[in-house]
Amino acid sequence: MTVLGLTGPSGAGKGELAAAFAHYDVPSLDTDAIYHRLLIPPSPCLDALVDAFGPSILTPERTLDRPALAAIVFAADASPILHQTLNQITHRFILDETRAQIEAYRRAGKRAVLVDAPLLYESGFDRECDQVIAVIAPRQTRIERIMRRDGIDLAAAEARLRAQKEDEFYTHRADFVVVNDEEKTHLAKSAADILSEIEEDIR
Repeated sequence: MTVLGLTGPSGAGKGELAAAFAHYDVPSLDTDAIYHRLLIPPSPCLDALVDAFGPSILTPERTLDRPALAAIVFAADASPILHQTLNQITHRFILDETRAQIEAYRRAGKRAVLVDAPLLYESGFDRECDQVIAVIAPRQTRIERIMRRDGIDLAAAEARLRAQKEDEFYTHRADFVVVNDEEKTHLAKSAADILSEIEEDIR
């Protein structure tokens, strides 16, 4: 089974490309969704975060208070070590669960699986992928998508993009690059072309 890593900046359309691959019976694993599920109590991942950052990151219902955690990790005077600690904890749990789900698809006989991971390179999981796909899109297109998707205004969308890395960060190590600035039929063709090339290489 081929493991395909999928990465790219916010608003580029990773989910849309994953849906295009699903049309060809290639399932996808959304690492953001995996992370959210891992935080549902009882949660060893949540316990590890509390051990590292203290009980103030919990709501009265003992679930993760995301703003409280963000206030600690991303404070103006916060040590970079705090962000590193957050990533070390979350990546460990997310990647373990991702590997388990990949193995389940392998046992099910799937020819390929797509791992949708915005932090694919940062987590080091790109080294466990057979091929990496980067999806990018023009800045204005991304802004419009983020505003529509998240219900935020232009200033908030632009602020989010300023916190993102440049396109080259995602593309320079990728085996395939998809520019998602057209209709969904373009994404379907991109998915088909990538699968065709991969299968040709395997033969």
